[in-house]
Amino acid sequence: MKLRFSIRLQLLVLSLFLFAIPWLGYKYVWELEQYLRIGQEQTMIGTARAVATALHERPALFDSQSAYLQNVRPGTDLYAPPIDVPIQLDGRLQEWQAVSPLIQSYNEENVVTWFAEQNVPVTLSVEHMVGRYDQYFYAMFAVTDDKVVFRAPNSLSVDRSDHLLIGMLDAQDTLHRYIISPYDSGWVNAYQLDDNPGRFRAVDNALEIQGRWELTSTGYNVELRFPITMTSGALAFAIVDVDDPANRAKQYAVGTANPNQSDDLGTVVTPSPEIERILSGLRYADSRVWVIDKHKRVLARSGSIHSSLGLNAGSQKSSSQGWWHYIEQQWLLPLYYQILTRPPGDFVDELADAYALAGKDINHALSGQPDSLWRLTPDNKAVILSAAYPIYIGDSVMGAVVVEQTTHGIRTLRNRALEQLFHVILAVMLLGTLGLLMFAHRISSRIRNLRDDTEAVIDPNGKIIGSLPPSRHGDEIGDLSRSFSAVLSRLQQYNSYLENMASRLSHELRTPIAVVRSSLDTLDEVQDPARQQVFLSRAQSGISRLSSILNSMSEATRLEQMISQEDTERFDIVKVVGGCVEGYQHAYPHRQFALRLSCEKVQLNGSPDLVAQMLDKIIANAVEFSQPESTIALHMWQEQRTVKLSITNTGPLLPKGMHEQLTQSMVSVRAEGNNADGPPHLGLGLYIANMIVAFHKGNIVLQDLPDKTGVCVVISLPVPQN
Repeated sequence: MKLRFSIRLQLLVLSLFLFAIPWLGYKYVWELEQYLRIGQEQTMIGTARAVATALHERPALFDSQSAYLQNVRPGTDLYAPPIDVPIQLDGRLQEWQAVSPLIQSYNEENVVTWFAEQNVPVTLSVEHMVGRYDQYFYAMFAVTDDKVVFRAPNSLSVDRSDHLLIGMLDAQDTLHRYIISPYDSGWVNAYQLDDNPGRFRAVDNALEIQGRWELTSTGYNVELRFPITMTSGALAFAIVDVDDPANRAKQYAVGTANPNQSDDLGTVVTPSPEIERILSGLRYADSRVWVIDKHKRVLARSGSIHSSLGLNAGSQKSSSQGWWHYIEQQWLLPLYYQILTRPPGDFVDELADAYALAGKDINHALSGQPDSLWRLTPDNKAVILSAAYPIYIGDSVMGAVVVEQTTHGIRTLRNRALEQLFHVILAVMLLGTLGLLMFAHRISSRIRNLRDDTEAVIDPNGKIIGSLPPSRHGDEIGDLSRSFSAVLSRLQQYNSYLENMASRLSHELRTPIAVVRSSLDTLDEVQDPARQQVFLSRAQSGISRLSSILNSMSEATRLEQMISQEDTERFDIVKVVGGCVEGYQHAYPHRQFALRLSCEKVQLNGSPDLVAQMLDKIIANAVEFSQPESTIALHMWQEQRTVKLSITNTGPLLPKGMHEQLTQSMVSVRAEGNNADGPPHLGLGLYIANMIVAFHKGNIVLQDLPDKTGVCVVISLPVPQN
């Protein structure tokens, strides 16, 4: 079964191309987002450059002991992050949970000194870190020890029990050693040891170093506090383990470095308050800014990555509660966000408590080249852009500024742009589709009505029984309706002619047949040869008239074949028309012919004989429909590249509605009974004339005179260029 592909279905299929509009809009907004990201990247690098400019050539901002190290020793070189609240020295270590990711673990691999044989099993481990609050360093030690040995009562020796050794350099690079060796759990202070690194003799109280030593189920905890000014940055801690309370022999020391050797001390990196003041003064509320040294350790930090949207997302939408707001919130936005993603309200920040940074952008910055890096958060909820710019001290890179932002602002702007774009596209698609369907319905309805009206004027036998009213619309369907109306009108006239043709042929054939029959019937009754000859002559005349009728019917066919084989030549039509008119004066003595020439000589390409034959047919028609002694006027003139000839005669007007049909084959409109004994009239004269004019690429027009006194035939023939 053949599928019916109607106009409405075709327009519906074509309307599907409207779905390309949202795809193009979506692609455009995505491209725009890429350009916004590039712009954000350049802005970030510019921000990092601006911060780095404020830090260039300021060596005082960098710690002299840590920033100039060529290598960083993990576990030995310490990082002291800022602590939000002061540590309560109670040995419970609760305040350290906020920076717990920075706690370092020390075990048998971190033995800095052996006091006994090295094959002694190491049963002690330490979790340790350093922090800074205000002008103090804080240190914590969570020691796991199978046997805790305190200092013996009334013992003057400070190194014959479990104890903590501290070594640091002052501003003059002088080594100072301190020891904490308590008698029991509780509040502790340090003792300063003498300058001989080979012995452990307390020479003075170091009350600046204070803290608490608290026993636990697995060992003990130690919390300490001492002023930052006590050290220039070189610092080491070591826990010395004593397991035998009887002989109190020292086994080994586990720690960050050997506190007894100044060259072995580690450096402590603490965020610079001066750099932090510079960062807070710049007020970068939409970025998180890091300052790191050349070992990638954090010196300062400002801002929060969760509040650094990046590009300003603008004000929030109005909270109107109208019908449009309801439709948008309940229907449209849930549909849009099937393909869109909202920026998450929260995400995992793996660098929240970082004391060192890493990344391609940082490596390039520390080599002297600014760079940027895009990265996903561990939970894949956010994209973070970081830009790094080097900090120079002289010709050396001493650190870098790292600026971070999320792309939440860009994503929010993108979503809002897509929301508005989808609103417009949805409206355009709905209105466009509705308009196309209405247009298709209107077009198809008009075509169906035209079909129904056309079928209604033709009966089942093919006979035209009515007329098709012409449409007044100016479009193609209206033009088609008017064409159908004209075609049906001409067919109706032609069918009427064909229906009457039998009577006309019967009328033309009745007389000669009657003459032949009556002559033959009378011939049998008459014996006189003279009278028989008269009846034979009458019969011969009827047969001649029948032959003339047959010849007239085949004349058009013969002429058409002759025209197709006719050779063309160059001839003067003025001369041909003039010669023909002179002949008509003798052929039709009861008519007057008046020829007026408005051009002297006009050359045409064609056949002068055919032109003369065409003129004969038209003049014969004019003579037949004019009154005796009337004048037939001919006028020839030239308009640009066209020569025109008019033949005018007085007499009856053209039949109504038959102006164009009279030049067609076998169309004749004459009063019945006229010219019964004259030549037959089968409506071929003007048809032959029209064929000859068409052969010469011209046209013929029949029209009534304006005063309604007769008829004028105008022939137009093109004049070829020389």
